[in-house]
Amino acid sequence: MDVGELLNYQPDRGAKHITEELAGDKKKILEKLMDQDEEEPEAEPVDESSMKKMILTFEKRSYKNQELRIKFPDNPEKFMESELDLNDIIQEMHVIATMPDLYHLLVELNAVHSLLGLLTVVDLLQELTDIDTLHESEEGAEVLIDALLEGQVVALLVQNMERLDEQVKEEADGIYNTLAIIENMAEFRPGLCAEAAQQGLMQWLLKRIKAKMPFDANKLYCSEILAILLQNNDNTRELLGEMDGIDVLLQQLSVFKRHNPSTAEEQEMMENLFDALCSCLMLPSNRDRFLRGEGLQLMNLMLREKKMSRTSALKVLDHGMIGPEGADNCHKFVDILGLRTIFPLFMKTPKKMKKTGTSEKEHEEHVCSIIASMLRNLKSQQRSRLLNKFTENDCEKVDRLMELHFKYLEAVQQADKRIEGEKHEMVRRGEILDDSMEDEFYLRRLDAGLFVLQLICYIMVEISNSGISQLQQRVHQILNLRGGSVKVVRHIMREYAESIGDGKSDEFKEAERKRIMDLVDNF
Repeated sequence: MDVGELLNYQPDRGAKHITEELAGDKKKILEKLMDQDEEEPEAEPVDESSMKKMILTFEKRSYKNQELRIKFPDNPEKFMESELDLNDIIQEMHVIATMPDLYHLLVELNAVHSLLGLLTVVDLLQELTDIDTLHESEEGAEVLIDALLEGQVVALLVQNMERLDEQVKEEADGIYNTLAIIENMAEFRPGLCAEAAQQGLMQWLLKRIKAKMPFDANKLYCSEILAILLQNNDNTRELLGEMDGIDVLLQQLSVFKRHNPSTAEEQEMMENLFDALCSCLMLPSNRDRFLRGEGLQLMNLMLREKKMSRTSALKVLDHGMIGPEGADNCHKFVDILGLRTIFPLFMKTPKKMKKTGTSEKEHEEHVCSIIASMLRNLKSQQRSRLLNKFTENDCEKVDRLMELHFKYLEAVQQADKRIEGEKHEMVRRGEILDDSMEDEFYLRRLDAGLFVLQLICYIMVEISNSGISQLQQRVHQILNLRGGSVKVVRHIMREYAESIGDGKSDEFKEAERKRIMDLVDNF
């Protein structure tokens, strides 16, 4: 860490006017530091008592430095030497990061409090919270994280970042290291995400993401931390919504409507922002913000532009339209002529998806899910427009639907065969097939294509019950022609109805199951 950084570590009280003469002094001191580095002897092994000594020395030097800074705020020469002494001991303390089982000493000797007061120690904190080190000694890590949280570490880190100027390389690195501390802590203890977001982190991240600055590693890291904060957390999703974060995400993503990201890093940032948006849409109140922010129009344009963003835009639409909370978005999607965009993607899976790392199955799953959501949610004129699509061009959409039905049915039957074989083996070995094994097998079947197959069968029974006889006839005609069976479709739909509505109220589950079973009985 250079002395320039140290001199500026409290810009609000630190020196503003350093004379040229002082710059010369700094140069001399830096040279001295360089010489010291070259002469440094082998470090002694660290044990509990030498660690205590080191921490107490740090406390003393930190106190002395604070005292001199308060006494001579405009005269850096007076506290220069104490600054260097403090820097030396902070450098020595990096060795603590190799001994997580002694972290409790940092807490017992109240050093965490002093460290938080001196945010030049960002890179030391980053080493202390390195995720691999934390896992080496869970106990030491717990104690350290508790003390950091008690000291409102996130609020302090955010305040510190607000003071830093990213035009200066050292300060930009300071921001990167700060984000690393937050990521390490969040990975070790996911529960702290909501608290961190509340302590000013969410606001800072949104501000940094929308700042008019060229793309860099810090912007990428911000997008990553944002996506982590929003994972499985309704509190942070609500907070982002209240801070107009949906608009920020949509504005940032709109760049990729007509242009592909220019580097792999920029592509990663784009995907992080899409992931963040999908997470947010799990919360019903954000669906409305997405609708008002014209999110549907942006996603629809992305689907038409055929750029890299297309794959993720499809995923966002799926998240925005699913379930009863997606009804308004479904109607709006039809109003903005979204059917003209989605059906070509249903009829033909794009070849160019390899670039974005999306599988054919993922694409077909999102498209079928969007169509199923519309069939579930659309009323009156919009519903008629959707059903008319299936009758166009001699029912070509029904033919494609049935083609997908047999494709996924075969994939699921093969997976079922493998699983049956495994079950047979387990029984032969005298192993017990408990509920958790059964759940695991069910997840494997979903993954093999059962989920897409359920969506396809749902679309089949919905259009067969639409009152348009030509659709029902076509579905049954192709089933008979290819040796399919109504019984298989019914069985798949029963299984689907059983698994429906996780996290929803009991009455919703009941009503939805009944609705699906009525469709099945009339199929």
